[in-house]
Amino acid sequence: MSARAVTVTLNPAIDQTVRLAHLQPGHVHRARSCRDDAGGKGVNVAACLADWGVPTTALGVLGDGNDGVFSALFAERRIADGCLRIPGHTRTNIKLVEDASGETTDINLPGLSLCDADLDAVSRRLAPLLQPGLPVVLSGSLPAGLPADAWAQLQAQAGAAGAHILLDTSGDALVAALSGAQGALPYAVKPNRHELEAWAGTPLPDRSALRAAGQALVERGVALVAISMGTDGALFIDRRGALVARPARLAQGSTVGAGDAMVAGIAAALLEPSLDLAGGARLATAFSMSRLESSDARRLDPAQVREWTGDVLIERLD
Repeated sequence: MSARAVTVTLNPAIDQTVRLAHLQPGHVHRARSCRDDAGGKGVNVAACLADWGVPTTALGVLGDGNDGVFSALFAERRIADGCLRIPGHTRTNIKLVEDASGETTDINLPGLSLCDADLDAVSRRLAPLLQPGLPVVLSGSLPAGLPADAWAQLQAQAGAAGAHILLDTSGDALVAALSGAQGALPYAVKPNRHELEAWAGTPLPDRSALRAAGQALVERGVALVAISMGTDGALFIDRRGALVARPARLAQGSTVGAGDAMVAGIAAALLEPSLDLAGGARLATAFSMSRLESSDARRLDPAQVREWTGDVLIERLD
């Protein structure tokens, strides 16, 4: 079955979730539970898209010393595994979840160091999958060894083939991908407030400032900008206008993977051209809500998403 969406994760991770009753720095803790899951932003997106029924291919780079958890996830969820294996071990991200508050403390360990040859190998695996309109999600941080324009290089390749690039990264990688220096801009981008401030080089203290920064990206050629604002919802901007989408109620549970679920929802919306800006915002928000209700950062309930899509609150800013 040919892919209807592709995700690329250059810096994946094994998410080791440790649940604690309370987290007290400087104290010894007894964990209530511990589990390892295949992670990395693009991997989470691929899993959510698979739950939605979208045939998805996951590309990226894994260490061959501990790739079993990824192979198991891809097989279980029927995600086509296009990941390159190289010698070494994929990094581990430790997530300390405090049951009392629901807050998560992240400790991200260093990962594999890649080189230009590894990026070229991923590019070669991406090339035969590309087609006009295909959502290609470029997601997450860049590993050591790759230049800041690594995402921009893959973005230019996919854009030249007419694919719809959905970018979710930060820092220098985001700046490089939005510079247009490689000859292409993403079709859609999903920064949070802090990532957009880092790109803009200035504080964006309120919704008006965030909207102005998002509109500046649209005017430069980005078709869709979705800005995560936490409990204030998300700001969606395109050439047709701007709106804020909020869940009808705040969902409970860990926020791990909620942003990735929103990215998956945006990708799913791109596959439904009949959806307008509000329709896409509703779907993306419902994806995120369903993820928040799940105990797994890689799971969502399609029936729940369909039910909640109509409950998402839309505030038009036109």
